[in-house]
Amino acid sequence: FRPKQVVPRDPAPGLYVHVPFCRGKCAYCDFYSIPEETGIPAWIEAVRNEARLFQDRFPCFDTLYLGGGTPSLLDERELDHLLQGLFRGLAFSPDLEITLEANPDDLSPLRLAAYRNAGIRRISLGIQALEDDTLRFLGRRHTAFRAEQALADSLSAGFSSVGVDLIYGIPGQTSRAWENTLRRVLRFRPHHISCYQLTLSPETPLGRQHHEGRIRLPQEDVLADLFLATSGILQERGYLHYEVSNFTLPGHASRHNRKYWRRAPYLGLGPAAHSFRTPVRWWNPLSLDAYCRRIASGRPPCEGSEVLSREQALLEALCLGFRTSEGISGPVLAACPDQEHIVRDLEQQGLVVRQEDRVMPTCRGMLVADRLALLFMA
Repeated sequence: FRPKQVVPRDPAPGLYVHVPFCRGKCAYCDFYSIPEETGIPAWIEAVRNEARLFQDRFPCFDTLYLGGGTPSLLDERELDHLLQGLFRGLAFSPDLEITLEANPDDLSPLRLAAYRNAGIRRISLGIQALEDDTLRFLGRRHTAFRAEQALADSLSAGFSSVGVDLIYGIPGQTSRAWENTLRRVLRFRPHHISCYQLTLSPETPLGRQHHEGRIRLPQEDVLADLFLATSGILQERGYLHYEVSNFTLPGHASRHNRKYWRRAPYLGLGPAAHSFRTPVRWWNPLSLDAYCRRIASGRPPCEGSEVLSREQALLEALCLGFRTSEGISGPVLAACPDQEHIVRDLEQQGLVVRQEDRVMPTCRGMLVADRLALLFMA
């Protein structure tokens, strides 16, 4: 069974499915997840049923992103059952981009081949670091050797794009260690690299250690230097710095994630998933049990919603736009008072450049993207 194929509208919506299962919780992670797998069958049925609730509310999707949690915990049979339910309940574009997030420990050549045969086009590997001590500190369950092996296997498996997630700004991590991780990853030349600065929520184990003074995060100037060095190294190797944390070889940018940054519509299925269609954003409960109960009753599992005001929508467009190399379009800027004076001042500071009717952040501008957005809302 293949998805119902329909010519998408512009912009086509994206579909996100939250897979809330992990074998263990990483010490820095504040995403909703459950460190056990017994609930997978009930979750799959609930997601299939939730998809049917929305079959007439969204036009066809051209992206499907399986995030988590740890989607690579799903075996071939479970993944097939999930996808077939989505394909029966919703309509998809002929050039559907399906992305799956994966932990290196879950992957083998056989499983990668099964994912490829199921229609997965992009794999995003959560490597995070390539020093075993750092991986243990973060609570990752794979080793550096296993991460490199999984990356090599993924690149050999025939996916259209293979991405790598990395974390910098880790307590005790030197700039030399971080740059060594980058250069080791670059030996494989993955199609996409995401480099995230470590942020700690108070509810996480590392967040509590930080609050208690047992670990210290790097100072802001150190983090800024790491950000700029990362951009320089990757751009020298041919990667485009197209969003604050994301770098891509030409032609391999994430179509799905761009929907978030461009404020395109998207539907989120599963516990904790968020959805958006102008001007409304809504979200599901942070509980697998509550989510499944609501689906079983035939009700949408919505936990809450908000209608964005014109000012909120404008600020969001500015914040997201200044995070990307595309920057801000003329119509958005036209809604901002005194925007010409602000743009000229930012140009003089080397934080933005103009190209036709767009204003785009420089690398240093991306570093202060949120501050740039607020200037236009004064």
